[in-house]
Amino acid sequence: MAALRWTHEDALRRRGHRLIAGLDEVGRGCLAGPVVAAAVILDRRSRLPGVRDSKLLSEAQRRQQFGCIVLSAIAYGFGVADAEMVDRMNVVGATREAMREAVVSLCWPPDALLIDAVALPDLDLTQHSLIHGDARCLSIAAASILAKVFRDEMMKEFDDFYPAYRFRRNKGYPTLEHRRAIGVMGLSPLHRRTFSSQLLLPQQGQ
Repeated sequence: MAALRWTHEDALRRRGHRLIAGLDEVGRGCLAGPVVAAAVILDRRSRLPGVRDSKLLSEAQRRQQFGCIVLSAIAYGFGVADAEMVDRMNVVGATREAMREAVVSLCWPPDALLIDAVALPDLDLTQHSLIHGDARCLSIAAASILAKVFRDEMMKEFDDFYPAYRFRRNKGYPTLEHRRAIGVMGLSPLHRRTFSSQLLLPQQGQ
């Protein structure tokens, strides 16, 4: 697969923008755990041929690229929306809040955002929302890797406290193993009540 180019970043640079942050999230479709967003401002001089949509990389490849990204980035940051926030705000609202937090956490404030399929109306910045942006835009792909590795590490730590749910393996996604564990153990404090009630209640009596 060909390496991603700087096409979208360079288009913004021609309009005078210099600190351009890519932004992506992970965990929206999970039954448990947070939605995590990452924002990253890449150095245009960086060579990142291995960076692509995190879903196309193995866990080992993601971890390797995570290191390359954080070592070469101008700035990066994370935002976390926990299960309670997802239940209270709905997953779209929680995703936007995690993304806003990721942008605000950057040590250098960006002057433009490249976002995977979401708009952030609360941020007064130039924004380009790209459908399938993690497969088309280098900065968004880098953000997708940061968010995925960061969240996976969180879920591995949660597994130490709630081993019956196998979070280390399923990362909170609705695998058959995960659903069966909920059927036996019930919901943990990490589970999203709105998601779990919709998806799992029909199986509870089986």
